[in-house]
Amino acid sequence: MLPRENRLRAPADFRTAFRAGVKGTSSHVLAHVAHTRESHAPRVGFVVSKAVGNAVVRNRVKRRARAWAAGQLKDLRTGDLLVIRALPAASDADYAALTRSLDRALRTARRRLRKRDEETTGTSGAESGAGDRTEQSAGASDALR
Repeated sequence: MLPRENRLRAPADFRTAFRAGVKGTSSHVLAHVAHTRESHAPRVGFVVSKAVGNAVVRNRVKRRARAWAAGQLKDLRTGDLLVIRALPAASDADYAALTRSLDRALRTARRRLRKRDEETTGTSGAESGAGDRTEQSAGASDALR
C-alpha cells in the first residue's frame, strides 16, 4: 500500500505528468515522469483502462504495480510525479515480468528526463566546464539575431 502522501490523485497532477513529463516505454507499461519544483513527497498514480481486461484483471495489475511502486519511493526525488499506464499486454504478465517491465520503463523515463534537464540547463553533472557551454550557446543565439 502506498502512503497517502505518495498517492497521485488530482487530475491536474496527472495532466502535469503526461504533458510536462517524459515517457518511458516497455512491453507492459508506460511510465510518465515529471519533476515539479514543489517540495512535496514523490507521488505515484496508475492508469489501467478497460482495454487491459475486466475489473478483476485491472485490479490485479494495479495491486502489483502499487507493490512495485512502494519499493521505488526511496529512489524518487522530492517533487517527482510518476504515472504508470498499463498496456493490454500487462493482463497476461506475471508479477516478475511486470516488475521487470516497470523497472525498464522507469529507467528509460529517468534517462530521458536527465537528458532533457541537461539540455535545458546546458550542463551535465560530470562536466566541469559547464559555464563555457552556456556562453557558447548565448553567443550562437546572438549571431542569429
